[in-house]
Amino acid sequence: MAGELEDGKSLGGLLSGLAQSMFHGHPGITEELLRNQLYSEVPHEEFRPFLAKMRGILKSVASADMDFNQLEAFLTAQTKKQGGITSDQAAVISKFWKSHKTKIRESLINQSRWDSGLRGLSWRVDGKSQSKHSAQIHTPVAMVELEFGKSGQVSTKTEGLCHQEIYLS
Repeated sequence: MAGELEDGKSLGGLLSGLAQSMFHGHPGITEELLRNQLYSEVPHEEFRPFLAKMRGILKSVASADMDFNQLEAFLTAQTKKQGGITSDQAAVISKFWKSHKTKIRESLINQSRWDSGLRGLSWRVDGKSQSKHSAQIHTPVAMVELEFGKSGQVSTKTEGLCHQEIYLS
């Protein structure tokens, strides 16, 4: 079993599959698919902890946006801890990160970015004719409406609409 999990090609494929699933939004890449395609000889009960370990390592490396010195230190620590990874696995992970770091980082940035923008703006100045407070009657009021949304997205009438009254004095 250990030899089967040492295969560099299979581990590289597993890391690519995990990256596609975790960072690039491909939900069709399942644990079952990865096991069947890459580690079909490994029983489920042995593959599942290995997959969880690799997923955790990849998540740690990506969330910390590790540079290559940090990655080397992290992987060295992983090889020394009990139940960690082998030096061959560390080499595959290092090679994978060096070639995929930029794409994964861009994907994480795109997922965390609030890319809504201003889609519409309207404003006018009114004179208040009614108010709870008599001092506000005939006071000029600026009415501003801002509409926010993602570019190219059709929104409902009230979705993303901000309405604000500003009293001018």
